[in-house]
This record gives sequence, structure tokens and C-alpha cells, in this order.
Amino acid sequence: MCVEVPGGARAPTGTGPPPPVERRPTSRRSRGTLERALREASYEVLPLRGAEASVVEHVPRTVPLTVTVTEAKGLTPTLELAERLSGHGFTVTPHLAARLVHDASHLADVIARLQAAAVDGVFVVGGDAAEPAGTFPDALGLLEALETVGHHFRHVGIGGYPEGHGHISAELIERALERKAPHATHVITQLCFHPASTTAWARQVKRRGVDLPIRIGLPGAVTRQKLIRISAGLGLGRSARFLAKQHSMFWRFFLPHGYRPDRLVEGLAPTLGRPEHNLQGFHFFTFNEVARTEAWRQEWLARLSDAAAG
Repeated sequence: MCVEVPGGARAPTGTGPPPPVERRPTSRRSRGTLERALREASYEVLPLRGAEASVVEHVPRTVPLTVTVTEAKGLTPTLELAERLSGHGFTVTPHLAARLVHDASHLADVIARLQAAAVDGVFVVGGDAAEPAGTFPDALGLLEALETVGHHFRHVGIGGYPEGHGHISAELIERALERKAPHATHVITQLCFHPASTTAWARQVKRRGVDLPIRIGLPGAVTRQKLIRISAGLGLGRSARFLAKQHSMFWRFFLPHGYRPDRLVEGLAPTLGRPEHNLQGFHFFTFNEVARTEAWRQEWLARLSDAAAG
């Protein structure tokens, strides 16, 4: 992870609305780009208790959602939450972890289940299970199986790693991205706290022939109390691996006043839509802090709208 100490307005340690957004000078183009990116942002949620009610209460139906998967809980909670949120009128994309899928028959059942729930997208990852549950050891294998079995999905996402992967070399992870790209419609990156690293990686990805649109993965407006509860809910073993993989990210959330993505989105806004790469928008990892993240997003949109009218 990159180290870039965040600044700007600080968030309280409670779970109430975030403080006012710090006004900073930006160009008209940057303001317009940032407003579009925030209006078209997507959110990621975890399939934990209370997630459905919180999303339904606080998130507009126009915000696309992804539902992550955890090794400890398996695919079922992810699929169930995706089905329920789709029933509430959301566009939902569940994560499918290759190492949790048993075989082609199991995959066909998952596809049929999601089709019945009007879920038309999936996000395919390898997964963190030490051993595969069946015949798919990695995301590429599952992507190929999706096409062999046949599927209805209009959107198939894959992961991008601007700062590499903790257990796989940079060359191997980028070669894997090249091989997965023909089976996908878009890329969502893992968290990175340095805009220059994200844009440099995106330029390199395009030079290597991957021409998919890229959504930048960012943390939402997250409090340290919520992150502690979420980590505990994932199970001790999973939490330990999460901390190990996200070590430099994690300490940022434990700053005395929590974390806000203000400086990060401002740093990334001028890079969106540029021809030398395919950075197209924002994907917020909410850690189920959806009310706080949505309040933060709406306040930014209101300020940007006022600035454009002024």
C-alpha cells in the first residue's frame, strides 16, 4: 500500500453524518468530472446482519451495488443478499469466488438462481480459501466455465491491482489480467491511496492491450468503530488475513478521527476519462457504512452543483 497521510476535514468517531466537506479550488473541468463520477458511483457491501435494511433505507436505487463474499460464510449469504436487494429494485452484482464453486453443475445452479432474481452481473474473483472447494482454482478458470456453461450476465467484472498482490508477483498478476480481460466487461481496482500509482498502473494496463473500462476502488466514509465491528463479523481467521493484506490501508482508518476520501477523490478526478488510460469512475468499499458514505456523497454533489451554478 502507498503511504500518503490524508488531510482535510476530519470525520467524527461516531456514526452520525460526516462534517462539512472542505472547499478546495478546482478547475471547472475537474468539478464536472468529479460530479459525474460521484453521481455514477457504485457501492460495495458485505453480506452481514443489517446490511439489507441499511442499504434500503439510505442508498438510492440508482446506485449500483456489489455484494462481496467471505470464505468464512461462503457463497450463500452473498447470493441471498443479492437476491433480496434486486427485489428492492437495485442493480446488484454479487462476487463469485472461484474457490468456493464446486463444479460446473454448482455453477449452473448459481447462474440459474441469479437469473431468476433478475441479477444480470457478477464480479469474478479467485477467493481466499486455502484450497479450492472443487474444480476452479482461480478466477480465469471460473470465467472460462461461465462461458462454457452459458450465462445471461451483461456485466462481468474482474479485479485490478494497482499496487500488486500480496502473494503473487506483479508480472503474474498483470498477465492474469490480460488473460481474464476477454471474458470481462470491466475492471474494479483494489484499494490504493495514491492517485499517481493508480493512474500509472492504468496506463500500463492499457499499453499491455487491456482496453476495459476501469472503476477505481476507494474506501467510503468509514469510522473506526464500524471497521472493528465489520472485521469481527468476518471471523477471526478472515480478519487476520484481511489485516495482513491491507496493512498500510488499515492504519488509516484508525487515525483518531477516522477516514474520509475527500483528498483522494479530488486527486483522481482530473485523471478520469483521459485517453491514455481507461479510468472511468468510482467504486466505494463502504464496509457497510452506507448511511455515512451516502451522506458524504450527497454533500459533495450539492457543493459541486452550487459551484457550477455560482
